[in-house]
Amino acid sequence: MLSFILSSALALFAVPSPVQVAPHPPFEEFEQVERRLEAADSLVASWVELQRVPGAVLLVSRSDEVLLERTYGSAQSHDYGSGQYQASGSGDSRSAGIRSVADPPPVTPETVFDLASVTKVMATTFAVMLSVDRGELDLDAPVHTYLSDFRGGGKDEITLRHLLTHRAGLHQWKPIYYHATNPDEAYAYIRDLPLAWGVGEGSHYSDLGFMLLGRVVEHVVGMPLDVLLHERLYDPLGLSATGFRPTQGGAPRGGVAQGTRPLTATSHGNPYEYRMVHDSTFGYLYEGDPSTWDGWRGYTLVGEVNDGNAFHAFGGVAGHAGLYSTAGELQVLVQLLLDRGEYRGRRYLRAEVVDAFLAPTGDGQALGWQIPDYAPPTSFAHTGFTGAFVLGVLEEVLGVILLTNRQNLGVDGSGYYPDVGPLQRAVAAVLTGVTP
Repeated sequence: MLSFILSSALALFAVPSPVQVAPHPPFEEFEQVERRLEAADSLVASWVELQRVPGAVLLVSRSDEVLLERTYGSAQSHDYGSGQYQASGSGDSRSAGIRSVADPPPVTPETVFDLASVTKVMATTFAVMLSVDRGELDLDAPVHTYLSDFRGGGKDEITLRHLLTHRAGLHQWKPIYYHATNPDEAYAYIRDLPLAWGVGEGSHYSDLGFMLLGRVVEHVVGMPLDVLLHERLYDPLGLSATGFRPTQGGAPRGGVAQGTRPLTATSHGNPYEYRMVHDSTFGYLYEGDPSTWDGWRGYTLVGEVNDGNAFHAFGGVAGHAGLYSTAGELQVLVQLLLDRGEYRGRRYLRAEVVDAFLAPTGDGQALGWQIPDYAPPTSFAHTGFTGAFVLGVLEEVLGVILLTNRQNLGVDGSGYYPDVGPLQRAVAAVLTGVTP
């Protein structure tokens, strides 16, 4: 049953000072909010009903009041079967190499999702913000200030700001697991790679830049990325489902408790990355010999990070991918930013630090966060390859969390997973009133 929480006019329509709040918004505004929520709900429901994604959860909040929290479909619709490594790009149907699950588990509000690149903002960017707030990091300092051997070939000019805005000139992606089996080896490989572009020459979205940011924070603070995030942010906020390596909850900190919450299933091995390496016509060029590494996973991933570099080279904890969470806990993190570093009476970050990180820097980019063109100008957002999407709108104190497990449907005959970009943009449009 769909339920809307529309009981408090002041709470729903409050905006940050110094703007004054109308004490009694017109009834038409309540009707408009309800229509928008119903439209967003119908959009997500239709995608699940048409089997365009197996399952999803949509959460919408305003001024820290949850207006809508709805779950859809199943946490896992398919299992491995014979696998999709050969099916990828073969022209076969999306179901080739996988099999339907007899009794699919439902998505619930407690279901934990692999967030993929949403890790960049909900983990690494927050970690950098916390260190900037404490005076441990200077965004305009060269990376070699903190990693002394990160020099040469133009790298001396790269600052933390360049990394956060994807303007460092680093390669966008490489199969680092072909060259590294642990974070130290991964760092050495990234350090020794020549730049793909000149520093500051345009914005080129890069996983490698956020791998470096994670390394910088760990080096400066002196503790692993997952541990410092739990100590400085997740635990103080009361977030118990947010963390890395959810099936390794035996770790003292930094892991989601094993067996306490259901997990969504993602891909069936890594057929997409397999094709990135093995097929030069797929849009990626790997200069090495694809046959020199054969550690491809031959099972459906549940609680094991989808991203190959995060899993094989970083052990599940990386600056670019690996974080897991629920929609409800992501809402808390978005609200912390909407309230400029404060959450329910406790301050975690200075307001000016939050303002600096959410300010546009050009090319649709803030610091870590993206500035979407399908939402109001004061919006910040990020997506994840697994089907995750988070959006905040400062002027409306609005938070939107849309999580899907799109990869569990498998790759199609061209090697691609279902494209949920149109769904994400449509949901944002109906909730904000902006035409995409």
